[in-house]
Amino acid sequence: MPRNVGADGARSHDAERADGAWPSATDQAPQNVALVIETSGSTGVPKRVALSVDALLASAAASAGAMGGQGQWLLALPAHYVAGAQVLVRSLAAGTEPIVYGEGHFDPLRFAGLAGELTHDLRYTSLVPVQLARLVESAEGGAREVASALRRFDGILVGGQALDHGLRERAEALGARVLATYGSSETAGGCVYDGVPIGPTVVREVDGLLEISGPTLAEGYLGDPERTAAAFHEEDGVRWYRTGDLGEVRDGRVNVHGRSDNVIISGGEKVLLDTVERLVRSWDGLGDAIVVAAEDARWGQVPVVVTTGDAELAGLRRLVGAQLGRAAAPARIVTVGALPHLSSGKPDRVEAARLARGDSSERPEA
Repeated sequence: MPRNVGADGARSHDAERADGAWPSATDQAPQNVALVIETSGSTGVPKRVALSVDALLASAAASAGAMGGQGQWLLALPAHYVAGAQVLVRSLAAGTEPIVYGEGHFDPLRFAGLAGELTHDLRYTSLVPVQLARLVESAEGGAREVASALRRFDGILVGGQALDHGLRERAEALGARVLATYGSSETAGGCVYDGVPIGPTVVREVDGLLEISGPTLAEGYLGDPERTAAAFHEEDGVRWYRTGDLGEVRDGRVNVHGRSDNVIISGGEKVLLDTVERLVRSWDGLGDAIVVAAEDARWGQVPVVVTTGDAELAGLRRLVGAQLGRAAAPARIVTVGALPHLSSGKPDRVEAARLARGDSSERPEA
């Protein structure tokens, strides 16, 4: 079964589960389970998600319907993550041979070369935002082969985290067809494309949190009946998955605000760090920023920006404070040589929070 090791090497398959017991490699999966995916653990303890053949194929069919048909895929993500595994499932369903990037640092020129090997009329790939950003930067920097590769795809799925609007605009200006996806291992991967549920997927809002139903839902968590019962429930004969994401559904479109567990109370006010992060990334030079919580003697917790870029704190605080309120304004900016990422490409928020720790007894004036 797949195992995940964080970018900092601190997490292993022997890490303790929330209840103190971790499923062993000898645990037996139910007969209908075809794939077990371990969640990334980007914000907490990983879980082992059990997916059936029916769920995987239902996801592949829904994706093909949303993208305009079955085609050939370039696999540029680790196959032990759900987005990478689904590239293989979609290829099997389509009867096409995927082009595999393989191991090693993501290099735009190497990616472009592999894109040129795709021979099907319909060509697809699945990326995380940091990979798309590297491709766009390379193309904008004059790499014509990379720009050509971006245009070569009939669909580029981008998921794993929120896609910055500015990055998407830059990619589309180069001729890329980008589809922002939302989903999780528990939904067999992306089940909402550009805010619209695909296939038979249904998304609803319950008390400000998103719930999902449909044939792509996982069987549950391997060896963890308590967390399975907490995340999945049945209502009027319909099985639902509680995502833990804040959001709303209006006129059939899904708007995700962020993780419910990525909220802090600063000076008695609730602050959604995902919302702060999206706004901070709109600031020039902070497109890669991660916003995390840091303990504060006076305010309880404060937002802190971890980035490789450079920005003037006072100006950034004015921007965030004006739009989201004074409590949301970052207390400080921590500049690092390289941002921590998991092997999936997602930000390692646990490590970023460690980097952000420090004393901050006063909140600067907005």
